[in-house]
Amino acid sequence: MFIVHVHVRVKPESVEAFREATLANARSSVGEPGVARFDVIQQQDAPTRFLLVEVYRRAEDAGRHKETEHYQVWRDAVADMMAEPRSSVKYANVFPDDAGWG
Repeated sequence: MFIVHVHVRVKPESVEAFREATLANARSSVGEPGVARFDVIQQQDAPTRFLLVEVYRRAEDAGRHKETEHYQVWRDAVADMMAEPRSSVKYANVFPDDAGWG
C-alpha cells in the first residue's frame, strides 16, 4: 500500500464549499481501481484544517488518480479556497500487510 496524507488549511469563508467539493472528489475517488481508501477528515478544534488520507494499492495509482477528471475538477475548484498551499506526506504501510487490504 502507498498512503498519502494531504494537509489542507482553507479560508474560513470557504470551509463549506471546500467540504462539498472534496466530498464529491472523494466519492469519485473510491471508485478508482487503484484506490483502497479515501478519507476526508476535518480537525475538530480548527475547522479550517483538513486531512485527506489517500490509500492506494500501488504508488503508481496515486499518479493515475491525478489524471482523473474528478481530481482535476477538484484541484481547480479548491485552488482559491486555500489559506496556504496544501502539503503532503507519503507513507508505506507496515501493518497490516497488503494481504488484509481489498
